[in-house]
Amino acid sequence: MDKNFRVRVIVGVSMFAVALVALYICDSIPFKILFGLFSLMSVVELLSFFKKKYSFYNLILAILEIGFLAYGTIFVAQTNAHLFWYIILGVPGYDVFAYLFGKLFGGKIFKKSRPFPRISKNKTWEGTILGLAMAIGLVVIKIALTGSFATDWMFILCGPLALIGDLYESYLKRKFAVKDSNEIIIKNKFFEKLEMCVGGTEGHGGFLDRIDSTAFACTILLIIYGLL
Repeated sequence: MDKNFRVRVIVGVSMFAVALVALYICDSIPFKILFGLFSLMSVVELLSFFKKKYSFYNLILAILEIGFLAYGTIFVAQTNAHLFWYIILGVPGYDVFAYLFGKLFGGKIFKKSRPFPRISKNKTWEGTILGLAMAIGLVVIKIALTGSFATDWMFILCGPLALIGDLYESYLKRKFAVKDSNEIIIKNKFFEKLEMCVGGTEGHGGFLDRIDSTAFACTILLIIYGLL
């Protein structure tokens, strides 16, 4: 098990435990505040990108990402623990299983196993397909057990939306010539300590890398709810 994977596992399990406790305390308010703080730190990271590279096109990309973070936070603020379980199963579910299956089976089924070589060269067909299958399957199981397909069907989209959100952030970072969302602000001692909350040692990403998929998925779900 490489160091990057260990950091992802430790941070992922820790964040899940904290989120689980926060979801069931005081009507999920601590969780909603925590997500808002994560979004705020993500914006700080995003703005730091301009220290490395600026263009009008990059400004538009950044504004869109800030929009996803803002509307994603609005969705979280309005939802409840029951509904947010769909997000947990569909979004982090996709991220975890895509990464795991990519590590285990990447290149073993599809010889040309790079579906997005120009945006995210580390993604594999195996990880992407199996990650999506697991995310969709987990959401469908939850709907069947505790929900209703008539009202909760849109959460089946969480896995695909997580993929799109992740690809968008990867594209954004590529345009800014940034590898990890925290690589600039982590050089500041104050922010370096804050980044440790998400395992953000250099080379392991920061707040934006942790919630980009969730923010995008929640934004689209908020739009769907508004249209229904």
